[in-house]
Amino acid sequence: MILDQLDDLARYAPLHPGFAAAAEWLKGRDLAALPPGRQPVDGDRLYANVDEGVGKGLLGARLEAHRKYIDLQIAVQGTDVIGWRPLSACRFRFSAYDPADEAELPDDEPEAWIALAPGRFVIFFPEDAHAPLACTGAVRKVIVKVRYEW
Repeated sequence: MILDQLDDLARYAPLHPGFAAAAEWLKGRDLAALPPGRQPVDGDRLYANVDEGVGKGLLGARLEAHRKYIDLQIAVQGTDVIGWRPLSACRFRFSAYDPADEAELPDDEPEAWIALAPGRFVIFFPEDAHAPLACTGAVRKVIVKVRYEW
């Protein structure tokens, strides 16, 4: 997991080729003006989901983990709270990995909570279980999905 300021995203380009492409797509783009829903970038290798919603609170947020995609979550409006736990430390499963949903749902509690304020991003790799929307207010986020096997 990586947490940083959006202005510093390009420094992580050496970690994965999709991060450079994501930084280029995001550069100069008005994220607040993007319509909700899927935004095409590079086929199924790289795309963005613009999501608006109200948080579920700490007790309502559920861990999830992905195998094919890295999540690059960017707060645009409102502060999201996201739980985190290493997938290897998850002992219980609410549901096994489902390729159609590209997710598995561990039934464990997060070990840490992250406040994702506007202008910041967090990167969750396949080994990072994360519980988004643990805030209680309204949030707008852009979730860039980066295919792990580029």
